[in-house]
Amino acid sequence: MTALTDKTLIDVAACIRDGSVSSEDVTRACLARVDRVDPLINAFTKVKAERALQQARDADLARRAGAPLPLLHGVPLAHKDMFYRAGEESACGSLIRQGWEASTTADVLKRLDAAGAVTLGRLNMSEFAIGPIGLNAHFGPTRNPWATDHVSGGSSSGPAAAVAARLSFGALGSDTGASIRVPAAACGIVGLKPSYGWISTAGTMPLSGSLDVVGPLARTVADVALLTGIIATPADDRLSTPIHHAFFEAARGHPEQDRSVRIGVSRDYFRNGLTPEIESNVDENIRIFRDLGYRVHPVDTSVFAEAAALYSTIFGTEASLLHASTLDERARDYSPQVRARLNMGRQVPLELYREAVGKRTHLLVRVMSEVFRDIDVLVAPVISRAVPTITEIDVGDGAGMLSVVGAFLRLTSPVNVLGLPALSVPSGFASNGLPMGIQLIGAPWSDPVLLRLGRVHERAALWTSHGPSIS
Repeated sequence: MTALTDKTLIDVAACIRDGSVSSEDVTRACLARVDRVDPLINAFTKVKAERALQQARDADLARRAGAPLPLLHGVPLAHKDMFYRAGEESACGSLIRQGWEASTTADVLKRLDAAGAVTLGRLNMSEFAIGPIGLNAHFGPTRNPWATDHVSGGSSSGPAAAVAARLSFGALGSDTGASIRVPAAACGIVGLKPSYGWISTAGTMPLSGSLDVVGPLARTVADVALLTGIIATPADDRLSTPIHHAFFEAARGHPEQDRSVRIGVSRDYFRNGLTPEIESNVDENIRIFRDLGYRVHPVDTSVFAEAAALYSTIFGTEASLLHASTLDERARDYSPQVRARLNMGRQVPLELYREAVGKRTHLLVRVMSEVFRDIDVLVAPVISRAVPTITEIDVGDGAGMLSVVGAFLRLTSPVNVLGLPALSVPSGFASNGLPMGIQLIGAPWSDPVLLRLGRVHERAALWTSHGPSIS
């Protein structure tokens, strides 16, 4: 018999709605697993057990009373500790924010609340979401559930590890350069970096205003599609706006295979610097699409290299300006690597930042004309190497910092610079036993297309049926 925590989000939501299992039983199962497993992986910074159980009991009472049931009625979730809830602490992975209470609630949490979700607690993250690896000098690293001596990826480290370890059925993360896709790939789950501007960031910790997006992580593409539909659309507009309705369509049943979708594979930028097994893995997953009848086109992706070159200027300037006063007043309360990266951003001339922002629009026009003229979806790796151990990657602010951080950002950051959507899906396992992932990258506002194609890939590849043995 399948354990309650092994069910997908959509399956457990259906069971709660039809009364075959109670929300309280599901929530207790999640909390029991958190008690057993989280000491091994450090995904949670705060567990709200009593509140979660009360929310679950209320959900069960509403179902028995015959009340209309929303889409996530009684389903336990947990979220990165940067989504504000009025009157509650949100430490954002830092010493500086410990004890700080929000005065407002994030729009995305309001939408999940309205959808009936139960909240288990707050999840670990890289300090102030600065760091694609999953280390945190204050709260400790989040460890990969597949092998606890390895990193989980960051900065949405806790969300990815919690979902992969079956502690939560889904989670919210953020992505400013890698922070949903890298941990999703490293932990063998699904994560969507949506088109810039589609999902509200109000009430969410800012980092780099022109790069930040909010998105969901879950075990399957259908689960991610459902969560995206909920957080992308106001409750009173979900079934009336066709473009938003497309998210819910992507979550339902078995999507019809649309072989008219043109798939591209990089000739250059997304091929350069890959280890042989990552390159082979991309080829194997391209072969899956070919076997399904899709036409695959080699494309010139050199424009992404130009976008990647702008990332550190845009990110560094915006993040350091946001932290300017705190850097002056409490510099020692930042970890060495985060402090070093923010101080590097302070050295960027404002004119160079303005020039980078100006180039971005020109590059997006080129991406549309040079890449997405002949294809609809670009398939690329997420990380250029197998997931490393914590020991080999924990370089602090030393000489290797820029190369380590840059290696994790190289394949994902240009997507943020250009505001494109990208879906990270599991693509197999490396020789060290850790998961690998590919990203499906699309033109702006093509998020539903990526989700439908991701579901087709998922059904053919079956990688999301695998889970870590940690218990």
